[in-house]
Amino acid sequence: MTLPLMQKATAVWLVDNTTLTFKQIADFCGLHELEVNGIADGEVAQGIKGFDPIANRQLTAEEIRRCERDPKASLRLMKNPAAEGETKRKGPRYTPLSKRQERPAAIAWLVKFHPELADGAIGKLVGTTKPTIQSIRERSHWNIANISPVDPVALGMCRQSELDAAVAKAVARAGHAGGVMTDDERMRLVSTEQSLAMEAEPRLPSSMSGLENFTLGAGRREPSREGARADAESLFNLPAGDDDE
Repeated sequence: MTLPLMQKATAVWLVDNTTLTFKQIADFCGLHELEVNGIADGEVAQGIKGFDPIANRQLTAEEIRRCERDPKASLRLMKNPAAEGETKRKGPRYTPLSKRQERPAAIAWLVKFHPELADGAIGKLVGTTKPTIQSIRERSHWNIANISPVDPVALGMCRQSELDAAVAKAVARAGHAGGVMTDDERMRLVSTEQSLAMEAEPRLPSSMSGLENFTLGAGRREPSREGARADAESLFNLPAGDDDE
């Protein structure tokens, strides 16, 4: 729902200058009906100067009169062609000034752990430009020696759901392109939820029997406990003639 500018100040003006119902004003300004009632009683929005929606081209006098005649009618905001497209802006995400120094670290993390992401996807996640991403990929950034990869989610530059969605989109694109990925790349491409739900891989193949008697480091067979006990008994139970010699 599109709301007028300065909703509460507009509601103050409508309460003071029209006979519209509280519900009509509340629906138009995006407020609660009780809040508009509080404005009329002087308990809410004290000290706020009314904002004239007619002078600011948000309503017409005829539209107000139409709704005053019909209490069930709803006010319609005037269409402003200049405001079209303002709700969804194109371009990179805005990054606060306090976090801009940490942006190269986030780019380095994405380049290292998610090489399947295109420069445009990285730019949308952390709000940067393609030349900056390319300089970190090629390690030609002026401060590359001091850049350590840091997760952008931990830095607060994007949400985990946004990162997972970008990775899933890159995976789908790679699948349509027919590219072959290694097992290590597949492990990096799964989302956080999928990774946590995966079962732990066995250390040894379950189909191979007889490996329990081998040591993994030396790669040789170790005698079983029963075999070791038998060798000890044969060692101490020597023939009687050997002691005499």
